[in-house]
Amino acid sequence: MLPKDTPETIRDRLQKHQPSNLIGHAVGISDVIVVNRDGIITSYYIDKEQLVVLAGFIRPNSSGSLINLDTEGYRIEGKNGTWMATDEINIDGRQFFLMENEQYQSSAAFTVVDSDGKLVCDSNQGFDDTVTVQKIQEFLHPPVIIPSQEPNPPKPSLEQYQKYYENGEYLRAAEMTEEQNYNMIDGRVNNLAAPRKIGGRISVLDRLHLKQAERAIKNGKEVPKHLLSDEQERNRK
Repeated sequence: MLPKDTPETIRDRLQKHQPSNLIGHAVGISDVIVVNRDGIITSYYIDKEQLVVLAGFIRPNSSGSLINLDTEGYRIEGKNGTWMATDEINIDGRQFFLMENEQYQSSAAFTVVDSDGKLVCDSNQGFDDTVTVQKIQEFLHPPVIIPSQEPNPPKPSLEQYQKYYENGEYLRAAEMTEEQNYNMIDGRVNNLAAPRKIGGRISVLDRLHLKQAERAIKNGKEVPKHLLSDEQERNRK
């Protein structure tokens, strides 16, 4: 097809310039021209004076279709009354039917369904309406919605006890706020007073002091003076 071709210009061209590989008679009355424009397939019957749209000429899914041009008394989910097929269109190899309400007839809007009877859209002007054709194409090829990519919001500042859950090691987080410099991050809070050993074992009192210091650090509170090392006490003064 040429960009400005119409069914009439195609007929005239085929009548005047018969293709060299065409076997048979030239195009004439009672032949059918099938036009595929942007996936919309329409069949035209060549009459003596004009071209007549020939509905139902191509039915790719006729063997398993629920709806055809002979359908009457069909009930559409969500619609009142019964419906009959009055026209059909073939888009991208699939059939769609224009249904008219048998009770209200032309006083009610048409309904478009596919060959399986699935509701596609409503239509006021039938398949002559470009909006109806556009809705059918959107039904066949729904638009892809790409979620907007927003920048990640900044992370809120964490309390000391929250850092345990962030990096998986509470003592490391505690050290980062208590040690004198970062080259002493070794998994132990060395600023705490060194525990005294009695008979090779840490005394019960020192174990208690260590526990109190760790709890104070975990809760973001100041470590009591008697739990600090001499070096840290001098630094505070």
